[in-house]
Amino acid sequence: MPNVVLKEGINWVGVVDWNIRDFHGYVTSRGTSYNAYLIRDEKTALIDTVKCNFAEELARNVEELVNFEKIDYIIVNHVEMDHSGSLPEIAKLAKNAKIIACQRGKDALIEHYGAEFSKVEVVKTGDELKLGKRTLRFLETPMLHWPDSMFTYIVEDKILMSNDAFGEHYASSGRFDDEVDQQVLMEEAKTYYANILTPFASLIIRKVQEVVQMGIPIEIIAPDHGVIWRKDPSKIINAYLQWSSFVSAQKVIIVFDTMWGSTDKMARAIEEGAAYEGVDVKVLKLRATDNTDIVTEILDAKAVIVGSPTLNSQMFPTLGSFLTYITGLKPKGKLWAFFGSYGWGGGAVRGMVEMAKKAGFDVYEPAIEVKYVPDVDDLKNCFDFGRQIARKIKA
Repeated sequence: MPNVVLKEGINWVGVVDWNIRDFHGYVTSRGTSYNAYLIRDEKTALIDTVKCNFAEELARNVEELVNFEKIDYIIVNHVEMDHSGSLPEIAKLAKNAKIIACQRGKDALIEHYGAEFSKVEVVKTGDELKLGKRTLRFLETPMLHWPDSMFTYIVEDKILMSNDAFGEHYASSGRFDDEVDQQVLMEEAKTYYANILTPFASLIIRKVQEVVQMGIPIEIIAPDHGVIWRKDPSKIINAYLQWSSFVSAQKVIIVFDTMWGSTDKMARAIEEGAAYEGVDVKVLKLRATDNTDIVTEILDAKAVIVGSPTLNSQMFPTLGSFLTYITGLKPKGKLWAFFGSYGWGGGAVRGMVEMAKKAGFDVYEPAIEVKYVPDVDDLKNCFDFGRQIARKIKA
């Protein structure tokens, strides 16, 4: 698809991965794309590459526009393998090209692909590279979302090539924001942010503010996944600022799993109590809902209520997986509450509370537990528990 033109002389030459459904644990129900860009001026630059198994398709896209021997530079904004996996092969084809990365990028390239990348040229924030009529300006963005991350800005065209920031896992035949369904686009952008960038929220705010202070006008944002923002790039920038600030609605998410139905009954009663207070409530069973979707719902919730049965004196395995995932993402500004059921001995609720506290979460206490099957009084207590949580987030 080399006919995808951002501006004259600047083309998208990436690939669309229609069939991927798992991206290191992140469920990609709509596939993804690996975006690479070719800039043709007096000098020619390739910005990023693609996942290794798509190297041939990237090579075909590039060769429809330029002979590889005429590529002068390969810019590596990010070393994660979905963007650099085909770099060794592409570098052999573009044998005259200088490879450019930030210092951490160079170090990571050597660690991934060997000493042959020790000749990579290093740039830092503010450095510029003249291609002719166009100037590339570099901006290091460490931990957005790897230490080696970097933006490349095309000064004259006002295009920000933002690697993994401002992207989505979204396969589509349309390559631009104004060519796809807007609701789907923002759903996938939110899911992407929630599951990848949440831990770096404070860094994102600082980096966006830094870009603003540098007075960089942006007409197009070209990320390494998903669509290119040309109609309204401020839309995704403002969304990132809101998500990074953890702006929340009066919304409660109940996450649970169950063995024989007791925890299910408790979850339903808690939902009824919270809904009675007029807040938005969603109940999500773990074996019926992907962690990816649950985390997306949690992003703008004020309270998360988590329930588990006890198995072998511990929380149910799906709860262990979920809590490992969510505590690693470290969402802020939320109230966490816990409930559960047990037979002859407990342990699930205690384990969940300890895990949440260790992660620094704001935990509502006391938790609520039921032995065996909840009776009428137990379910009333669960209803009241839901009301208490809802009142607290409304206060």
